[in-house]
Amino acid sequence: MDDVSISKPVPILLVFGPTASGKTAIGTQLAAKFDGEVVNADSQQLYAGLPLLTALPTEAERGGFPHHLYGHVAPDQPWSTGNWLHEVTKVIAQIRSRGKCPVLVGGTGLYFEALTRGLAEIPDVEPPALERVTQLEQEQGLDAVRHKLLQVDPDAAARILGADRQRLVRALSVYEQTGQSLTSFQKNTKPVLADQEWRGIVIVPEREALYDKINLRFDQMVELGAMDELAAFCQQWSDPILPLFKAIGVRSLIKVMQDELSIEAAIAEAKRDTRRYAKRQLTWARGRTDGWQHFCDPEDILPALQGALPQ
Repeated sequence: MDDVSISKPVPILLVFGPTASGKTAIGTQLAAKFDGEVVNADSQQLYAGLPLLTALPTEAERGGFPHHLYGHVAPDQPWSTGNWLHEVTKVIAQIRSRGKCPVLVGGTGLYFEALTRGLAEIPDVEPPALERVTQLEQEQGLDAVRHKLLQVDPDAAARILGADRQRLVRALSVYEQTGQSLTSFQKNTKPVLADQEWRGIVIVPEREALYDKINLRFDQMVELGAMDELAAFCQQWSDPILPLFKAIGVRSLIKVMQDELSIEAAIAEAKRDTRRYAKRQLTWARGRTDGWQHFCDPEDILPALQGALPQ
């Protein structure tokens, strides 16, 4: 009998990194090397409407390789992690059915946790519980919601980055409704991907180098027309609770449109907010990615994987 060589499939590649760390380029390089297709794992890049300010990959950056779930959702359609998980599971299966390698790229840690650790089935929150949390926010501000969440569910408070109102209110409302922390529900989960199915890659640049890239990228966004993009968006969409109004830089530039800030002050504020967000992403990466391979320089990723993965 002739020997038959059976090739081992390339595992699903998960690439996490802070904003401006070079994830887009690495995703395309990995797709080229391992016959793959790129899938978005960033909550802001899900939405259509602000391609510059959410740093959606351009056609040139996509390099001719399929990219999935970028600009996929209308601005007025709020998507939960559960929505993304349901959709991305189908996309991964479709990519693998074509014999291709799924390369998931993004900076939303909760998405990767849902894939690799599971997503909890949490009871629906009834109006009275939600109203108590909303009243707290209205009377004392969102910081009061975070402070109370820190007392009853410190793990959730640590996971939720920045002024993410939807997730903060949701987490505290779950406690108000059930008397149990959101984290306690999330501990009883099953991962979507089996351990042997995926390989995790984390970009953890030197902080000052990353901050320089953040500053340069925002300058480039403004030069390429971010103000015009935002003005056109606001003409069509005005509800401030829409997810894209939380995108870094949006609120600062809106202050310019409303004559509350100069463009120079708005750019400085947006850069500062982006740096703070990147710092929180790095904190998440260092605390939540045990078993992932960490790289300071994204240029080191491809050489490291070439001999370690089947091709």
